[in-house]
This record gives sequence, structure tokens and C-alpha cells, in this order.
Amino acid sequence: MKHVPEEEETPRGASRPSTRGGPAPGDDADESSAGDGHEAKQHGKEAVEEQPLTWRTVAKRVAPVAIAGLAIYLVLPKIIAVLGAWPRLSTLNPIWFGAALAADVVSLFCTLALQRLALGTTKWFAVVTSDLTGNAITNTMPGADAVGAAVQFRMLAKAGINADTAVSGLGAFSFLQVAGLLALPIFSVPAVLLGAPVPRGLRATALIGLAGFVLFAAFSVLFLRTDRPLEQVARAAQWLWNTITRRRPRLTGLDQRLLRDRDAGSKVLGSNWRKAVLLCTGRLGFDFGCLLCALRATNCSPRPSLVLLAYAATGVISLLPITPGGLGIVEASLSGFLVLAGIHAGDAFLATLAYRIISYWLPTLAGPFAYLLFRRRYGSSGAPPAPEKT
Repeated sequence: MKHVPEEEETPRGASRPSTRGGPAPGDDADESSAGDGHEAKQHGKEAVEEQPLTWRTVAKRVAPVAIAGLAIYLVLPKIIAVLGAWPRLSTLNPIWFGAALAADVVSLFCTLALQRLALGTTKWFAVVTSDLTGNAITNTMPGADAVGAAVQFRMLAKAGINADTAVSGLGAFSFLQVAGLLALPIFSVPAVLLGAPVPRGLRATALIGLAGFVLFAAFSVLFLRTDRPLEQVARAAQWLWNTITRRRPRLTGLDQRLLRDRDAGSKVLGSNWRKAVLLCTGRLGFDFGCLLCALRATNCSPRPSLVLLAYAATGVISLLPITPGGLGIVEASLSGFLVLAGIHAGDAFLATLAYRIISYWLPTLAGPFAYLLFRRRYGSSGAPPAPEKT
């Protein structure tokens, strides 16, 4: 007589797996709920599709593209002149071009090290890949500065970097970038004071840059040392935002959030300010060296003080988010300022093209590969690693 094994009891209300291909006893309810969810999703999708776009939404999407297109159109002759130097790239001195490439690599390293210092992290991989990815988005999409920053922030958060630290760190990094660019004209003051002949256009631009740096430094000290001015500015911005976007959830607590981010950024950089100044100087210094080497690669002998004025003026102009990554604006302004600095027009266009290929296009093209490497390590979904302790 064969012994028939008893079936295991199934807890009341629980479903048990089926030994056949059919559904388990509880699967009918699951299918019903799944069907309801699918119908609700379809209904929501239809409702969204039926809702017309408002003029504000259309204006927000069209305005950045229209402004960028207009700006590029205004400087189109200079852009065509720079791009027209493309066949002459083969005439560049390979040694000086290699030196320009090496200088830009060092400048990029200083940029990433400065960002890593501001974030207070030791994760080189996350900092490098997120920065290249965010810059690739910012450099190719009109009005995408916020999008690039958001992508970089999400990648850093997924890599386990504390969200508050990422916000304050990226804010401190942007602050140092702007301060460094505005401070560049100061280094050309000795050449002007010593009586070196400076074209009127470059001199006016240098004075504007100096005035901008003085104002930036004054407001920076005011906001970093006292709370009330920052609170008032934050409340005014919060009121303006809530007034313009009445249909969206109201923004609250912006003043306290900015104070926390400011204190966190000051705390991170406060104990490492010497390293921050050194890395910021290295970032700009080697980038300027990249431009000088590109000029030498055209077999011309530029005056470094005047080239520095041209570089500083272009840097100040590039702070205006008119086109993605300053595309077209930087080419037109830099080549024009180099001509004012006494460089032959043909050499100025060729050096500008070589400089932008190295400093703009190569890092931008590296962005998609950096994102793929990031996804390979951290994946595209799932919970992020545990945040770092700061």
C-alpha cells in the first residue's frame, strides 16, 4: 500500500503556487486589479493628451531656442570664419597642439578635483562621470543648464553622495567658477599699469570685468558673513516664484534652505580653502595655457598679457547663458578679441577653432560614454548605495 503524502496547509487568505501553467487561486483578483490599474493609466494618459498646452508652457520651451538661434545668427559671420579654418588644422604644429591638449587635461583634472573637494567625497568615478554627463547635456541643449545640473545631482545621489552635501557642494563649486572668471582681469592690471599698449576694446572689457569682480566680491562677503541680506533676497525670490506660478504648489522655506546650503558649503571649503584656491587657479591657468599653446601652434608669437585680456573678456561673456555652452558666442568673441590683441585674423580663427575642439567638443563627446560607464557600475534603477558620512 503506497503512502500518499499529505498536502501542506496553506494559511487562510494566502495564495499558493500552481503546479500547472494556469493561475493560482488568488490570481483572478490580481488580474482584476491589474486590469483596473491599466484602465486607470489609460484614462490618465487620455486626460493628459486631451489637456491643451498653455501659452506659458509653449513660451518657456520656445524662448531658449529662439534666443540661442538669434544670438548665433547675429555672430554667424564670425562663426563661419572660425569654421572655415577647419582645413588648416593639419598645418598646426603637432608639438604645440599636443601641449595644448595636455594643458587642457590638467585643467579638467583641476576642475574635477575642485568639485570633489566641494562635494566632500572621495569617489572619483562618480564625480568624473556625473560632471562629464551633465556638461554634455548643458553644452548641447538650449536652456538646459538646470537639466544638466539635475542629471548630475541625481547621478551623485545614486552613487551614495548625501543629497544636502551635493546641493551645497555644487553651489560652492559654481561660486568658485564665477569668482575665478571675474578675477582674471586683475592679473592683466600690471601690464596696463606698466604702460604696455592695450587696444581700447580690450581695455574697456577689462575695466568691466574688474568692476564685476569688485561687485561680486562685495556681495559675496555680505552674503557669506551675514544672514539678513540672504534671507531678504530668498524671500523676495520665493514671493516672485509663487506669484508667477500660482497653479503649482507654493514654495516655502527658501530662506532657511539657502542658509543651510551656504553654511554647509562654507564648512566644506572653510578648512580646505588653500586647496580650493590652488585648484581654481590651476583650472583657469592651464585652460589659458591651452589657448596660448593653440596660438603658438599656428606659428605666431602672441603677447601673453593681451591674450589674457582676450581670454578674460571671453570668460565674462560666456557667463551669460545665451547659447548652450557658449556655442558660437565664445568662438565669435574670442576670435574678435584675439584680433584686437594683435593676432592675425587667420591665425586667430585657427587657434580659436583648435582651442574649442580641445576644451569644448572633446569633453562634450565624452559625456555619453561617461554616462554608459556610470550605468554599468550603478545600474539604471534600484536603490542607491548608502550615503557617505560627512
